[in-house]
This record gives sequence, structure tokens and C-alpha cells, in this order.
Amino acid sequence: MAGFDETRLSRISTWMQSYIDTRRFAGASVLVAQGGREVYYHDCGLRDTDAGAPWQRDTVARIYSMTKPVTSVAIMMLAERGLFHLDAPVSDFIPAFSDMHCLQTGATSITETVPCATPTLHQLLTHTSGLSYGFNPGVLGAAMTEQRIEFRGDRLSLAEMCDKVAALPLAFAPGQRWEYSVSIDVLGRVVEIVSGKTLEQFFIDEIFDPLGMNETRFVVPSTAKDRFAACYTPQAGSAFSVGKVDVGEDTLRLLDGATRSPYLGPQIQSGGGGLVGTIDDYLKFCEMMRTGGAGLIGPKTLSFMMRNHLGGDIASMGPSSFAEQPMEGMGFGLGGAVLLDPGRARAPGSIGDFSWGGMASTFFWIDPATELSVIFFTQLIPSSSYPARPQLKALVQGAMT
Repeated sequence: MAGFDETRLSRISTWMQSYIDTRRFAGASVLVAQGGREVYYHDCGLRDTDAGAPWQRDTVARIYSMTKPVTSVAIMMLAERGLFHLDAPVSDFIPAFSDMHCLQTGATSITETVPCATPTLHQLLTHTSGLSYGFNPGVLGAAMTEQRIEFRGDRLSLAEMCDKVAALPLAFAPGQRWEYSVSIDVLGRVVEIVSGKTLEQFFIDEIFDPLGMNETRFVVPSTAKDRFAACYTPQAGSAFSVGKVDVGEDTLRLLDGATRSPYLGPQIQSGGGGLVGTIDDYLKFCEMMRTGGAGLIGPKTLSFMMRNHLGGDIASMGPSSFAEQPMEGMGFGLGGAVLLDPGRARAPGSIGDFSWGGMASTFFWIDPATELSVIFFTQLIPSSSYPARPQLKALVQGAMT
């Protein structure tokens, strides 16, 4: 097992502080564990600039799409109990998806459609279902924005929102392309239907309580409200637009405050992006995945999840959407990206490392080859604002001996 050069590890704190000093991040923390042993931790900056409250290890943050691996694990826990198979159409669970249509090639209107197959659970897990996000380009993304189809805390119930998704056509026939989407939110509803529990209750009973993740929930725990971070954006316009960032005069414009946030009382439980939690809680989840399931899920099932499920890398699937990771040299498993070629991904790492991030610029990766679990927390939307993720990977890899 590779070791670490302490001097090189110390570069991480200097790098983090530079982001704070230049008002790119308000506050941040990094946790590096190897073989189950903590080898590095650092935090700096503020969790709330107005209050002057420091970012600390027990700060509670929005993890957004780092919720997706948790929901994917929940689906696979049910699958390995023989309750369904991954080629099952989602309409077996949510009848609103029974009669599907997709946009015609080159469609300029949401009405220009042709009949198509219903997405399978596997296509939902791998973002090849034809679903999309409102911030993605194209006809479907625009329709989702217009109809406010967002799995966010102050919207409809999970069941109602899934029915709204099903009423729109798909961006393409299932299996044809890769497009980042609300598919994992739909799978969260499948977990509820199959288990007979709310998504959060399933998470608590089957994942959080067994792992001791006591401060990871869809609502900020009452005991943690004084540790909940504010969320910021550098965008002059909509914070949830992705791609080129239009930086305004205030690079840390308050987007979601710690005292008046949808996460203090959410209406919906978003399996695609609704969890909040601490960095140590998320380490417990990463270590469960890295070490073979901790008795919650089978090691063979986890190995299956953390391998590439696409025919090539994401870029070969013709995406036009945003993603939380590079598309070249990166495949996609169930719940996260899989590094296929570090050279093509233009970031150092081990072939087979598994990673994903969240809209507020959080990030994690698990490297089975070097027994690493690395987690980065901050609160800045969108995650495309700065190249913090490849920079952090380079810093950690550069410190290994």
C-alpha cells in the first residue's frame, strides 16, 4: 500500500486557503483515509459569512448528487433480495411510465415525438433512460424548467413529481445515449414502492443506522441546525445554470441561508440530490463501499456497481448534458463514474476508481487499488464554477509515495 509524503500533503491546506482568500469558496473541508485510517484532514474558512461562523469538521452540508450513490445502493440492496431484476421496466412500479414517447431526432417542439420503449431500472441507474434535467440543453430540458419539474425540497411529493416526469416525452429512446437526469429520483420512488417505507426511513433503517450515519438526512437534524452551512453562488444570473459561469460582482452571493432553507423542512425526499450530512458520515458510506458492504450489501453486488456499465466512456455515448465528472476517459457504473483512462480524463488516478460529486461542489472518490477514500465538502453552486476536483485529485495523487 502506498504511503504519503507529509510535506506534499500539506500543500492541500495551502490550496484550500487560496480558495478562501480569493472568495471562491466561503469554507471547505477535506478528509483522506487509507485502509480505514485517517491520513489527512483540514478545514478552513466560514460556513456562514454573515454570521462569521467557522467551517468545522461537524458542519452539516448539502451533498446534492452525492445522494445518488446512496439511492443506487438502496436499489441494489432490494435487487439482491430477488424483489426485481434490473431489466424490469420502471412501469412495473410506476404505471405513469407505461406509454412512453421520445422526441424525434432534431425535434424543435415537445410535441414532436414517436413511440418508444419504457426505460428499465438499469437504464435509470446508468443515465441512459432518456430522462433529463431542467438545466440540460434541448427541448426536454426547457419543458422541465417551464413546468418546474425539480426534485427540490419545496416542491410536490415524490410520487406526484414522478408522474409529472412520466407525462413528458423522453429526450431519446432508452439506451441510445447518456444524459444526466432525474432518473435516480425516480428510482427513489421505486425504493418506496418496493419497500413500503418512505425513502428516508429505508435509508435510516437499512443504511444510516447500521453505519452510524446519524446526521445524514433529508432534513437538517434538530441537533445540527446551528452547524448547517449557508450555500453560495458566484453566478450573476441563475445559480442552477451550468457550463460557462457568468461571475457577478459578488463571488459569494448568498443562495440558500442556514436559517431559512428548504432543507429545514423539505416537502420531497430527493434520491437524486436531497441529503444533507457531515463529512465523517459520508466517509462511513465510502468505507462501506470500499470494504465490501459492511454486511449491508454483498461485496459482489458492490463490485458490480463500481464497474463500467457503458459500452465505452461517457463521451462515446454522445451526451449533450452536464455531468459532475469528465466525460472522456470516464465510464459510468451504478451511482458514480468509473475511471477508465487517466490520460483521457486528464486527471491522475487509478483505473477503476469510483467517484461522483454534488451541485454545491462537494466531491468524493474511492480508489480500491490504493485503499483510498477521499471526500471534499464546500457549499458553492454550480459545481462547474472552478476546477477544484481535478486539482484536489492531483494534490492527493502527488502526495503518494
